Amino acid sequence: MQVIDKINEGLKREFNVVVAAAAIHERVEARLVEVGQQVRLPGFRPGKVPMDLLRKRFGQSVRGEVLERTIDESTQAALAEKAIKPASQPKVELVTFEDGSDLEFAIKLEVLPEITPNDLAGISLTRGVVAVGDAEIDKAIENLRRNRGTLEAVGEDRPAAAGDAVIGDFVGRVGGEVFEGGSAQDATIEIGANNFIPGFEDQLIGARKGATVEVKVTFPTDYHANLAGKDAVFEVTVKDIKQRILPALDDAFAKSLGMEDLSALRQYSRKSLEDRFAKTSRLHTKRQLLDRLAEGHSFPVPEGMVDAEFGGIWRQIEEAMKAGQLDAEDAAKSEEDLRAEYRGIAERRVRLGLLLSDIGQKNNVTVLPEDFSKAVMEEAQRYPGQESAVVEYYQRNPNALESLRAPIFEEKVVDFIISRAAVTDLPVTAEELAKQAGGVG
Repeated sequence: MQVIDKINEGLKREFNVVVAAAAIHERVEARLVEVGQQVRLPGFRPGKVPMDLLRKRFGQSVRGEVLERTIDESTQAALAEKAIKPASQPKVELVTFEDGSDLEFAIKLEVLPEITPNDLAGISLTRGVVAVGDAEIDKAIENLRRNRGTLEAVGEDRPAAAGDAVIGDFVGRVGGEVFEGGSAQDATIEIGANNFIPGFEDQLIGARKGATVEVKVTFPTDYHANLAGKDAVFEVTVKDIKQRILPALDDAFAKSLGMEDLSALRQYSRKSLEDRFAKTSRLHTKRQLLDRLAEGHSFPVPEGMVDAEFGGIWRQIEEAMKAGQLDAEDAAKSEEDLRAEYRGIAERRVRLGLLLSDIGQKNNVTVLPEDFSKAVMEEAQRYPGQESAVVEYYQRNPNALESLRAPIFEEKVVDFIISRAAVTDLPVTAEELAKQAGGVG
């Protein structure tokens, strides 16, 4: 086998592989002998079929089989000879393969870049720490009470007040025209829950059953592009007004939630809040870390990997465009600018993925069986009441379980880097922490 270099530019490699005609002939003949031992032809005992007849009957198919196997084996041998780590499946193009001639084929591929991670100890990060006090616990328990509360009709003459639920129909208009998604029947609008557009709920305070209220609002600038920043008028017909009756805050309430008493409920709430704040804090710290890594590393990345990543992103953008759900900022940009921006995002993702993989491999970060078990349980908890079904699904589907490996590995590498970085804990409020992490948690 001969390997001839053609292109060696950046991460792109191209070379031709030549396998002598004699070697191909020898392989074909050997394979025909094997076929002769197995085939059954009338008038011949097994293993006694003449080679001329075998060549005539099976020569073409055997040659095709031999060429395919030779190309696969020679490709792997050539990559090993040159110590190449392909970024993706190499492309193989036949050059010559006629009977009696040398087999020659071209291999085109991109290689993985050489990566030298910066000193992890030189990465500076902050970690928000929320001190869970009585106020946070009281708020959490109050939310539990609201969730367990019941809605009961108010007196006929009482107008809607903060905390009430208004049951009614509404029709929204922008510029006098009804818009898609702006109407509903028998909607429950809880005043103060902040589930609707800012300012919508408060304008229902004082409304009475049977009344029609005109609600004027302005859509936020970060709303869907077709509505962002626009003024709208909603006509709300109040069909009923209900008040939320909360359960008494006592041991009986705690027991209804599976707790021994109110004290145990408070302890549980504290632990839940601490866990939630810790997850939110880690999310913010991870985002900082990825930014630091992206800023500190500029090695080249394979175009093919960037193309694939960008393709996935752009499909989502196109779907958002069709559904009118592109955010206002993106909607104001030209397609050319959008493509450039999101290709940059795709390149960043690929670079970070390669960097995290390299750091993980060099530091022997591995995914253990218990990591899979933990990930499956966390996934199951996202579907209350269906936990067993989720666990059984992963038990029955090894491929689905294996699909968890990459995200598990990434999170373990992130934790490893954070453990080596210079991390400063900063006291923050729950609201500040949520804002830092983009509102998550």
